[in-house]
Formats: sequence, structure tokens, C-alpha cells
Amino acid sequence: MVLNRIGPLSAAKVVAVLYAIFGLIMGAFFSVAALFRADGGGIAPLWGVAAVVVFPVLYAVGGFIMTLITASLYNVVAGAVGGIELDLR
Repeated sequence: MVLNRIGPLSAAKVVAVLYAIFGLIMGAFFSVAALFRADGGGIAPLWGVAAVVVFPVLYAVGGFIMTLITASLYNVVAGAVGGIELDLR
């Protein structure tokens, strides 16, 4: 069996969700780190809260765009060289 084509939009949607989950995890780590930096004021506590919202969005958008480009490029290259051979059971 040979993988000749990847649906760029469907692949990008799946990766965007996975990256959003990863971004949420990274945002939580940054949020905890911001708690340790909090010295009673400043922007550190605000950054910690914002990281939980901003990171998943940035990761999802970045993952979506990069996967859309990569899957489209794969389709062009697979058309020229024949795709990837898969052994499924």
C-alpha cells in the first residue's frame, strides 16, 4: 500500500487540535513558573494567566498553517517520487 496523497485541510485540523492541547500544557507550565516569579506586583501574575489562553491559540494556529503547507508540499513531492510505502496489518 502506498500513501500517495494527504488531505491538507483534514491533517491541519487534527494537528491544530493536538497543538492546542500541547499549548495548554505549555501555558500551564509558564503559569506555574510565573507564580514563582511573582514578587507581589508587576506583570508576572498577569503573564501567567495570559499564557494559559495565548499559548494554545498560538500553537494551534502555527500548527494548522505549518501542517497545511507541509501536507500540500507532500502531495506535490509524492506525485513526483511515488509516495511512501506502508505495510498495514
